Amino acid sequence: MGKPTTKDLARAAGVSLATVDRVLNARAGVRQVTVDRVQKTIKEIGFVRDLAAANLARSKEYRLVFFLPDHDDEFLDLVRAAISEANMSMAYERISMSIIRVPSNDPHRIAMALDELSPKLVDGVAIMAPETPQVRDSIARLNSRGIAVVAFVSNQPTAENAYYVGINNKAAGRTVGQLMARFTGERQGAVLVLTETMQSRDSQERRLGFDYIMKKYAQRLHVRPSMESYGDPERTAKIVRTALESQPDVVGIYLMSHDIGETMQALEVQGVQQQVIIGHELTPHTRACLLDGRIDAVITQDVGHLVRSSIRVLRAKVAQLGTVASQERIRIEIILRENMPEIDG
Repeated sequence: MGKPTTKDLARAAGVSLATVDRVLNARAGVRQVTVDRVQKTIKEIGFVRDLAAANLARSKEYRLVFFLPDHDDEFLDLVRAAISEANMSMAYERISMSIIRVPSNDPHRIAMALDELSPKLVDGVAIMAPETPQVRDSIARLNSRGIAVVAFVSNQPTAENAYYVGINNKAAGRTVGQLMARFTGERQGAVLVLTETMQSRDSQERRLGFDYIMKKYAQRLHVRPSMESYGDPERTAKIVRTALESQPDVVGIYLMSHDIGETMQALEVQGVQQQVIIGHELTPHTRACLLDGRIDAVITQDVGHLVRSSIRVLRAKVAQLGTVASQERIRIEIILRENMPEIDG
């Protein structure tokens, strides 16, 4: 048997084709009891809408925006490249993506930029920003204006209807904890934790997961308080130098943020050699560090999958359709020098 058609759906639900069309396109004029019956029948007969054909027939275009931090680093370069690639590959589905860049450490500027989005010009937005009350409230205002939202890479758990696209960061932190406990063998000493900012939800959750494993399996290691660089090279160099000079027994270093170039440079200036170092995201720089042994492992997520999943979820929310949870689950990957995939750059 072929896939069920709209005619099959109308027949099984006992309604007209016009009613099916109104329900599928969320138009008014259909009683709720009828809407519920059609939606129930969709699940029963396994009806899957040909969204590309429907969009073409209705000349529907999905206009999506990615809100990204305005600073430059290799991870964001990969994100922008994936968005550009998706723009080309999804053009036939009448989906277009643009990028707006905002200061990641200025929640008021982020909120102002989000508030300027018009539902006449934007259907959905993927937001990569630290969780703050200002961003949470702006997301609520986006919802009220009918603009679909997903939280991209950085979760927004206090915001309503902001589907999260990214890895489970507590699990990522626990994974780093297991690797750190195993790679350090029986050595005793301190573990340094560095990140750009602890204001970000991903850093907070990674730290929670990491601490859980350290306390449970590696009490011989003393995990030091998180050190924040704020993306400032001078500050990074100063806190790294101070930490290593005051704690000569450092055996491990956890780099929680995805932009580690300045931190690695500061560590190299201090002559770090024997410490176990674990970071996040497979970029050209972390790849080079893995190859020459400066980093022992990298926890990463598929950037292309992140972008494509965000697009699928936003499109489904705009069209009021469901998603396949297993398809949108972003996996945690452990990359070592021995299993490193080839990447451009």
